[in-house]
Amino acid sequence: MLIIDDQHTHSISILVIKVKYITMCIINQDIRTMVEKKIFVLGLVAVLALGTLGINWVDTIIPTADAHGVQAQLQSRFIRIEDETFNRQSLQTGETLTVQGTLVSLVERDLRGWISIFSESTNAGNRWEMLARDPPGNVFDISGNAVVKYSLSAKALEAGVYHVHTQLNVAKVGPGLGPGQTVVVEGEPIIKPIPYTNIAYQSIIIGVGYVITFATRPWQVI
Repeated sequence: MLIIDDQHTHSISILVIKVKYITMCIINQDIRTMVEKKIFVLGLVAVLALGTLGINWVDTIIPTADAHGVQAQLQSRFIRIEDETFNRQSLQTGETLTVQGTLVSLVERDLRGWISIFSESTNAGNRWEMLARDPPGNVFDISGNAVVKYSLSAKALEAGVYHVHTQLNVAKVGPGLGPGQTVVVEGEPIIKPIPYTNIAYQSIIIGVGYVITFATRPWQVI
């Protein structure tokens, strides 16, 4: 005669449920581990793929200050660049490009600034020789709420299609660019040594490294 013990049957049922639960947990854990591994592998592949593109992948994914792009037209909350004009849209190597405009201070306090030309090109080394700055000197003072006329002159040293902007660096604030203009330079390259001992003579060689380019990109409004 088969005697069925209800309590024993109940214990077996509970044991079966626990085994099923543990089994499902193990399966779910294995699935999560597999998914995480796949995500990791895909992420690693993406990073390696971007790495093969070099540093230029940043310019492909993130809008840059090229031409009249949005980033190039960001205006400073401290000093605004207005009325930016260029004397030439095309020139030969050895000829002079002059950029003029107005700096408008939007704050009460005095600021110190450094002004120059920012140049980008996809097919040249961005080589220009600064000839003159007005206001003169490497660093100048900008009084609170002042309106300052500026003029920059640079000699083209290498042929290429350039996106040229006024670049203003404000002390303890950061850099900003004017709207800019496309400038076409033609002719044979001019090779000039850089006399590092003479700070008054300065060549802008932005193309030699991205450190300079990234350091001067106005990614945020200043």
